[in-house]
Amino acid sequence: MLVNADLHTHSCFSAATSKDMVINNIAPKSREKGLNLVGTGDALHPKWLDIVAESTEYNGDGIYSHKDCDFILTTEVEAQHKIHHVIIIPDIDVARELSQKLVSPNKFIDGRPRSPLSGAELFELVKEYDCMIGPAHSFTPWTGMYKTYDSIYDCYEKKPDFVELGLSADTDMADTVKELSDFVFLTNSDAHSPWPHRLGREFNQIEMEDISYTSLQNALKNKTVKANYGLLPNLGKYHMTACTKCYKIIDPDIAKSNGMKCSCGGRIKKGVDFRISEIADYDEPHHPSHRPPYVHLMPLAEIISMIYDKGITTKTVQGVWQKLIDAYGPEIDVLINVPLEDISKIDDKVALGIEGFRNKTLNVVPGGGGKYGEISFAEELKKEEKKEKIITLDNF
Repeated sequence: MLVNADLHTHSCFSAATSKDMVINNIAPKSREKGLNLVGTGDALHPKWLDIVAESTEYNGDGIYSHKDCDFILTTEVEAQHKIHHVIIIPDIDVARELSQKLVSPNKFIDGRPRSPLSGAELFELVKEYDCMIGPAHSFTPWTGMYKTYDSIYDCYEKKPDFVELGLSADTDMADTVKELSDFVFLTNSDAHSPWPHRLGREFNQIEMEDISYTSLQNALKNKTVKANYGLLPNLGKYHMTACTKCYKIIDPDIAKSNGMKCSCGGRIKKGVDFRISEIADYDEPHHPSHRPPYVHLMPLAEIISMIYDKGITTKTVQGVWQKLIDAYGPEIDVLINVPLEDISKIDDKVALGIEGFRNKTLNVVPGGGGKYGEISFAEELKKEEKKEKIITLDNF
């Protein structure tokens, strides 16, 4: 069976996360999105585990269900060098025991615990409990594994179960790194709220025998991810090297020659695009035979928001979004499968926006420094306007 899975989210207990990130909200929004399996996030937080246990029915083999939505226990841990790791956990009993074993000054406060363990030490600890582990948003400049290490094996010493790409990278970029050819890639939302433009904004389509921990474990081992879905990487907020204060995109060589300081006084942060170029073995991607397609998507509400130039949570945007969901089913189907002529019956402008993604005919101003990239659906967007956002030797 094909399963749409988003395996990296957070609960209401994580910093900067919506108080609405509880099971009773996540489940219905996941179904509207078209997700079959969702990571709980924060599965080492004792109070969150209590909520999961109280809000779901245990179906065995690691699956907790609420109103036709299946959950699997996941967590993100910040370990040595502030590197983030995603861990997938077999069941609540294991999660509670692992939580007790993990030394962390904030695990009763923040859903994302901080640990002094190295990546290798964390790997060994979670493997004692048959957990799966891999680097979270592997290339991002603040907390990605590759910000510190040039090789994944320098971090873990052994082969982890997967590599999460993050919002600012995709398969084409990651497959320029030779050592990653034998890894399965995951694309997850890292959602901090249940809004439809956050939850499931990136997800994986996985061939599984059934929805269970064992089946997911076998799927990752046997590399049966059939497709990765996610943002255009240049929409990610750390895709390009840019200032974290004014968000100007800056040539990396210029940034380094200026001590990673912007002319505005802000700090320049190395972009995912440049970081991958530093560790790449190939100029062009070398996709292994097991690598599935990477399909670029953008949340439907964001497409509607950009077309109508209104906030995502406004009545206008949410109204159009709900009409499309009511008419044609889960958002994933609307974005990928529903004929454009049918979407036009609800909103012809939105149909054109979706067509732009399907046909790859979009104008994108890339993101960087903590600011998401921007898309224009207007054909008259001038190339010169995009170029002005790139800082060169002449206009630094």
